[in-house]
Formats: sequence, structure tokens, C-alpha cells
Amino acid sequence: MRPVSEEFLRTVRSSHRMVAEARVVAPGQTGVAPDGLLLQIESGDVQLDGTADVRSTIDLTVAGRGLWPTRPSSPLAPYGNEIHVRRGVQYRSGRTEWVSLGYFRIDSPSQAEVPDGQIQIAGQDRMAGIKDAQLTAARQYPTGSTLGAVVEHLVREVHPAAVIEWDDDTPATVLRRSLMIEQDRYEFLAELVQAHGKVWWWDHRGHLVIKSPPPTTVPVFEVSHGAGGVLVSLARELSRDGVHNGVVAVGEGADTVVPARAVVIDNNPSSPTYWFGPFGQVPQFFSSPFLIDNGQARAAAASILARSIGLPYSVDFGLVPNPALEPWDPVRITYPGRSETHVIERLTVPLVATAEMTATTREQTLINLGGL
Repeated sequence: MRPVSEEFLRTVRSSHRMVAEARVVAPGQTGVAPDGLLLQIESGDVQLDGTADVRSTIDLTVAGRGLWPTRPSSPLAPYGNEIHVRRGVQYRSGRTEWVSLGYFRIDSPSQAEVPDGQIQIAGQDRMAGIKDAQLTAARQYPTGSTLGAVVEHLVREVHPAAVIEWDDDTPATVLRRSLMIEQDRYEFLAELVQAHGKVWWWDHRGHLVIKSPPPTTVPVFEVSHGAGGVLVSLARELSRDGVHNGVVAVGEGADTVVPARAVVIDNNPSSPTYWFGPFGQVPQFFSSPFLIDNGQARAAAASILARSIGLPYSVDFGLVPNPALEPWDPVRITYPGRSETHVIERLTVPLVATAEMTATTREQTLINLGGL
């Protein structure tokens, strides 16, 4: 969950005044309050999807008088400018506490009523730039290069001012064999990150975060009915689609070297997806030249499994918006007769006061991973 005060969390549970702000900013800014041209928001929302390559997208409608792009340097022209969006709470004292929702590249402005009608803007976070920037020639990173240097080189070719944050000393890891990238910058980086047991995304500050999957066992927010509750609507579904209870991670050996290999399973007998239980054995496979030894293969397999394990039970719900929530946040959902811990996979944060926030989750079970 994005950092907010306890007062903020209390306030979103009761009647309050919400505020939202969108600014056109020059590319490459970071932080939660960048400089830029303030836009008048008419409607829109930010969609976050922890399972997608591009985690955050925006659909925004703004007042259009005098803003339709007529030249490449126009603020809303889709040639590199970004939109920074934030939503917050204005307290009775007049003070506003903001929650940044991130930076979005302007992809496609459109206008249904010319010349001064509202302008609809679609945008994506900075990962879209990484996906677009494929290499024009193959490239090799030699033995002895550090992981951090490889990532920085490939990311900063696209975003020169990128702030890259790791949660440990993984970037100091030295390559023990040369690595070749043919064309797809994003796929190379995504596989490298996954092979080291990490997840990555561009966060609300415009930083590229590379870290181990966050813990999902302790709820960060309660979604409930009744007095002080924020739950508006609830729907649920049971489905096996996309649920795995084991991961096989395999490296690529060189000549006589045996490839790294590890198998990690759901080893919790009380879990509905227990590997040796009636759910069956449904493995997911991951192969990468970045997996050098069995320990690394196990770490990668455990990270992948931790993000997909759990009951094949998803909940869609609407709630009074809390813009601090993010994908992979665990929340406690309480409704008449039942309380469950779920992990958010997707959510939509509205930018107007009249819309509710929606989310899709999967139920979290006690994680006990074992090997074969």
C-alpha cells in the first residue's frame, strides 16, 4: 500500500471531500508532486493490474478548450509528454493529503466535438516505453558484468533519468556467463528479473522498483459492510483458470554443465491446492539462461508460485475509494457471516467523486512451499 497517514485511512471510511489532480509534465520527472500544466478533470480513472506487463494505465477526460494539439510541442501531443495523476482527501482544516497514482505517457488524445469539446486521453506507465524500444541489433553482455549495470544500461537507453530501486544486493551479482539479447528489450529484462525471484513495476513516484514479492499474509486494509465500512458491492467466482500449485524452474547448461533445476510445490496439507491433494498436480514451467545454480532456480520458482498460489476463488467488489491500495496488497473482506483475506490483483481508481473503486482479488491461503 502506498504510504498514507492513519488519519487518511480513517477518513476514507466516512464522509469526506475527495480531490483529484492531473498535470501534463515533461518526460522523466519523478516524485509525487511534479511541475506541469494543470488540467481540468471531467472524468476518468486509473487501472492497475499486477498481472499485466504494463501495470498502470489511464483513461482521462479533460476540458478541451484551447488544448487540442496542433503541433508536436503542444502539451497533449503524443510525442513523449506524460500526465501525472494524484487523488487525495481534503480535511476540514483545509489541508490536503495526496496519493500519487503515477506517471502516464500520452498515447492517444481524441476529441468528439471540435474545436473546444472535451479531450479523451489514453495513457500507459513507463513500462510501455521499455516494451516499445526493441533493439535494432543484437547485443552481448560479457562475463563479469554486474546485473545492476545490465539493467541500468537497458532501462536508461529508454528513460535516461530513470531511478531504479532494488531491495537488496542483487544488482551487485556478477554474470558468470555472457548474455545475448537479440531484439526484445522488455522480455530480456522481465526474464532476468523473474529469474532472480523479483517482481518489477514503475511505481507512484515514477521509480522503477525491483523487489521480492511483497508479503501477502497480513491485511493492510479492511473492506467491510456496515458502520464505518467501505464495501459497496460484492460478486464472487470459483475457477481453476490460472491456478498452479507447483513451479519447475530450469536453467541452461553450457556443454558438460548440468543445467540448474528446482521444483517448488504447495506443500501445505490444509491448502485446497495442496500438491498431493484432490486438486491435482498443475505445474507451471519457467526456463531461463539466467538461472545458474539450483539455489537460484529454487528462489525463482518460489517467487513465481507465491504470486499464483491460493484458492481458485476470486472476488470482484466495489468500495468507497482508497487510492493508496495497490496490486498484491492483502485486504480483509468482511461481509455477513464471513471474513476472508484476499490479495488484490486488479483495481480501478476513479478520478471523480461519484464513482466507486472496483477490484478483483484471489483468496490468500497459508503458504508452505516445499520441493520435490
